[in-house]
Amino acid sequence: MADVNIPRSVRWIGAAALAWASVLGAAAAPQPHGMPRAERHESRHEIDQLEQTWRDAVMNRSVSAMENLLADDYIAITPNGTLQSKEQTLANLRAGTLHIKSLDFSDRKVRFYGQTALVTSRAEVTGTNGETTLSGSYRYTRVYIRNSQGKWKIVSFEASRIRDTDEHK
Repeated sequence: MADVNIPRSVRWIGAAALAWASVLGAAAAPQPHGMPRAERHESRHEIDQLEQTWRDAVMNRSVSAMENLLADDYIAITPNGTLQSKEQTLANLRAGTLHIKSLDFSDRKVRFYGQTALVTSRAEVTGTNGETTLSGSYRYTRVYIRNSQGKWKIVSFEASRIRDTDEHK
C-alpha cells in the first residue's frame, strides 16, 4: 500500500468525527439497568404489589382502590380496540357489569426506563362484562410513571386477546 499524504486539517476533522461518533454511540446505547440495583429491586417489589392491588380492585370491583392506582390522564385500549379514560374505567366499575370469576397472571416482565415501569404479562380470565364473555387468554401491557410525589401511577393499559390458531383460519 502506498503512503498517502493527508493534510493535517483533514486528519483532525476525521479524528474529531470518529470521537463524536463514539460519544454519540455510547450515549444512544441502551443502558442495561437505568437505576441502581437496590433501587430497581425495591421498585420491582412496589410494581408487583401494585399489580396485585390492581387485580384485587378488578376482582372486588373496588372503585376507590382503582381510583388511587390510575393517573388522571390514564388511557386504556380494551381488547376490542376502544379507548377508555380513567373516568370511564371507574364508571364501568361503579356500574357493576364487570364480573370476573378468576384472573390469573403468568409470564410477568417488568422493565424500568428512568421513572417509567413497563409491565407485560399473560392473563387467564374467566368472567363477563355485561353480556360479553371475557373468558380466555390475554396479553397485556401496563405502563406506570413515578409522579412528583414519588408514587407509581398507571398511565396506560392495553390488552389483546390471544387467539387459538384455529380461529385464524
